[in-house]
Amino acid sequence: MYVFAAVVAVLAAVTALLPRGVSGLGRRASGFVALTPEVVAVVAGGVSLVVTAVIVVARGDVQAGTWGLFAEVPALLVLTLLAARRRPVAALVPGLAVALVLLRQVWNGPPLLILGACAAWALPAVAAAGAGLYLRWLDQARGRAVAAAVQDQRLALARDLHDFVAHDVSGMLVQAQAAGFTPGLPEPVADALRRIEDGGRRALASLDRTVHMLNDPDRAPTPGLERVGELADGFPPSVRVSFDVATEGVSREASATAYRVVSEALTNVRRHAPRASAVAVSVRADRLWLEVRVEDDGAAGRTDARRGSGIGRRGGFGLAGLSELLAAVGGSLEAGPHGDGWRLTAVIPA
Repeated sequence: MYVFAAVVAVLAAVTALLPRGVSGLGRRASGFVALTPEVVAVVAGGVSLVVTAVIVVARGDVQAGTWGLFAEVPALLVLTLLAARRRPVAALVPGLAVALVLLRQVWNGPPLLILGACAAWALPAVAAAGAGLYLRWLDQARGRAVAAAVQDQRLALARDLHDFVAHDVSGMLVQAQAAGFTPGLPEPVADALRRIEDGGRRALASLDRTVHMLNDPDRAPTPGLERVGELADGFPPSVRVSFDVATEGVSREASATAYRVVSEALTNVRRHAPRASAVAVSVRADRLWLEVRVEDDGAAGRTDARRGSGIGRRGGFGLAGLSELLAAVGGSLEAGPHGDGWRLTAVIPA
């Protein structure tokens, strides 16, 4: 009977530990061996066998049926690991009912004695479940604290964008609008002022979307390739911008990254090739990769400095940051001269 009690106590502790406490314990394990459910099962099985052997040898009551415990204990532990590890709490009710029925059939002692024995065997399970729930509560509290700190940083950044950057851009926009009313203004200058005004409006709209996203990220998803055509609005009618985009089977994350690549590339065309007459945007996807290519045809009078510049010089922080972003997600970025123009090619995991 003592052997049976020892085995049941260890099994009860492992049953409670696996679904409740292992996830928290494993994240805190340090050293050479991580405390995974598999490791817990092996350790518990070994402890069960040792305890069983010690009790049997100490009592000197070795019977024919006793040796079966040495095979039954690890078998029950394996079944516990596979069947009880991920079961919901609702599964405990029928499980307890079946256990009580079986217990009543194999043990015909007084009810109070049975109840007391079950309570004693349940103590390790209650202790293991309590430890697991406490560790899980600590994890959740830490997660809430990190989320609150991140949200505070987002709100602070949103305030800075609204109070400083948007204010300065609005000032530039007002000055460009006022300069457009100057009498006798040459048409090229007036056209340049209109482009400045349009760019200022787009910048304010982008800032507004960014501030809205920082304040409420769930209601402002990052644009993807489905909106890439809107990026052509920043070019004058004299520039032909063509899009050849195939997005079937592309994940949302890859689509958002590709949108950023195209946005940065078109911004660099406007900045460094103002006389370009054609820009081609191509997006191709296969099962593993998404390739984004942006080319411009260049313009007469372009200096060799741009042709020989690298990613950092041509795109400034934008392309350098974009290169780091792609490297972080497992992609790559190449940019360089192509004929009379410039080509940018990005490869992104699909």
